[in-house]
Amino acid sequence: MDTFPASPLIVVVEDEDHLAQGLIFNLQAEGYSTHHEANGDDALAYLLHPPQKIGAVILDCMLPGRDGFSIVRALREAQIYTPVLLLTARSRPEDILEGLEAGADDYLPKPFDLNILLVRIKSLLRRTAWQTPSRPELGEAAPLDQPAPYTFNHRTIRFDTLELIAPNRITHLTLMEADLLRYLTEHEGQIVSRKDILEQVWRVHEDTDTRAIDNFIVRLRRYIEDDPANPVHLVTVRGIGYRFLATPQP
Repeated sequence: MDTFPASPLIVVVEDEDHLAQGLIFNLQAEGYSTHHEANGDDALAYLLHPPQKIGAVILDCMLPGRDGFSIVRALREAQIYTPVLLLTARSRPEDILEGLEAGADDYLPKPFDLNILLVRIKSLLRRTAWQTPSRPELGEAAPLDQPAPYTFNHRTIRFDTLELIAPNRITHLTLMEADLLRYLTEHEGQIVSRKDILEQVWRVHEDTDTRAIDNFIVRLRRYIEDDPANPVHLVTVRGIGYRFLATPQP
């Protein structure tokens, strides 16, 4: 079997056998290597100690044993940042945002279009491919298909490597954390509503009464603020959303 990246390994964690086999067949037809787990506990054991590098994980939310949310949390707590595409049986925004908050990088509600799933997997693998030794050093121009680093307050966000580099610390970001930071920095100085974040960053086209966005913001403040309890870069606009300021207002 070829090794990543020549033939990326896609791990399918799905307990519905007919769906799992269909995914495996189509992934292999696209040239990927595959591994299948049907139980959450077995899946986590494999993902924590894989025999070879994993390109991406297709992870069902509802599984025997551990569910998909707890698997993602366990991987991130173990500082394993393998891209995870979460399959959700329900498309409620609350369920989707729970998965993203747990550390998943993308999601698809069931039933899904196979072509969309394959495009999402290719996107996750492309982001992973940016994390290579040949990436440019700070100050060098990034290739056209890579977002340039963003520097402020003695911190640098490297969207290509999913890292936030601060004095004496490097924080590894999930794709969704990086995507939210990128959206906020691209709209520096502008008010970004919660609705904008739901629709433009996470593609949730519904209003939802959830604290997931606020929890994300709390986490991001720990990364980028000198005093997260008194933020000056990622500030709340009461009743609307948030505003990112590279240079704090006096």
